[in-house]
Amino acid sequence: MATQKIAHTSSYYAASANPSPERPPLRGAERADVCVIGAGFTGLSTALHLAEQGYSVIVLEAARVGWGASGRNGGQIVNSYSRDMDVIERWHGKATADALGGMAFEGGRIIRERVAKYGIQCDLKDGNIFAALTHKQLKELEDKKALWERYGHTRLELVDATGIRRHVGTDRYVGGLIDHSGGHIHPLNLVLGEAAAFESLGGKIFEQSAVTKITEGKTVKVHTAAGEVSARFLVVAGNAYLGDLVPKLAEKSLPCGTQVLTTEPLPESLTRELLPTDMCVEDCNYLLDYYRLTADNRLLYGGGTVYGARDPGEIEQLIRPKMLKTFPQLAKVKVQFGWTGNFSLTLSRLPQAGKLADNIYYSQGCSGHGVTYTHLAGRLLSEAIAGKPERLKAFAGLPHFPFPGGRLLRVPMLTAGAWYYGVRDKLGV
Repeated sequence: MATQKIAHTSSYYAASANPSPERPPLRGAERADVCVIGAGFTGLSTALHLAEQGYSVIVLEAARVGWGASGRNGGQIVNSYSRDMDVIERWHGKATADALGGMAFEGGRIIRERVAKYGIQCDLKDGNIFAALTHKQLKELEDKKALWERYGHTRLELVDATGIRRHVGTDRYVGGLIDHSGGHIHPLNLVLGEAAAFESLGGKIFEQSAVTKITEGKTVKVHTAAGEVSARFLVVAGNAYLGDLVPKLAEKSLPCGTQVLTTEPLPESLTRELLPTDMCVEDCNYLLDYYRLTADNRLLYGGGTVYGARDPGEIEQLIRPKMLKTFPQLAKVKVQFGWTGNFSLTLSRLPQAGKLADNIYYSQGCSGHGVTYTHLAGRLLSEAIAGKPERLKAFAGLPHFPFPGGRLLRVPMLTAGAWYYGVRDKLGV
């Protein structure tokens, strides 16, 4: 009996995606140098790096290419990690901070390299803004600028209330930090373009091919409902959508949802009023809002944290008030799309990467900084498979803590934490 196909969520990205073929499910036995679980940014970044080096690679995807977080996120190219280098140094020492700091701005460069090399049409635009709602947040941005410059990242500009008003048409902010090397993209079109680039080098992708079992050994066997792949190496890159396939990974991360909506297309005069320089924006709250313009002049606005999916009506109820608080001039504008997507959160909010066995690698837990980190992770995993594991070891050496209370308590605890940080945001502390 045929299993039901999993389609993309009803998002703006899916509705405006570039043409992409439906790939067949895995049937029968296949062999490759490397098998990758997950056709999102982490999996395809790894696969493409390996294919460029001549490895034969098979990617198994439970749904469609980019079906998960890679095709649903806010589309912002934000540098560094969810915990910055000062926190890493305080927790793990200067050597670790220096190692991770040296890679903190590499992911964005990899994206631009991919777009240029393979001619990927994904609406790439430059510039992202961290917007401060309070003077305390503005001081923290001043500190961030000094910290990032210490690690060689110099394309930064601190602006006051007047300065940020030239970029964002709202009076909410007291200032901000512009990262001119940041930017934004149509993320689903980026991942579809990377999939096509990988296939152009001989790589194989099987969709609708959820992995049911992994058999370890010198040759790893990766099983699906209708076939299996035998490979010298395996990369587990399912992130928030991995489920319980690898319990050791599931206990150390938590799928969290964020909600996004997009308006109807706006008049050009209004888009110039909202975001005159067409940069993307995220504020500095713990439970932050983020937004940008799309290529067809819609405002895409996201924020909040939930645990589990929401229907489009609920998403509009949750996000529209946030959007109108920033841009009250949109009161009469219609919302056309609303969707949720899960990202993988770790207890430390630092990514987790390393080895599960001598020939089994993984990466997960981007904690909200997935667009750039996943592209870095793909390069590091490919380096390790090629016999150069030094840079991956910088992440593998971080302690990867399980969530206290196991499966039963981790969602209630994180929900309570989100409530606490929401109160802090409202109080401005």
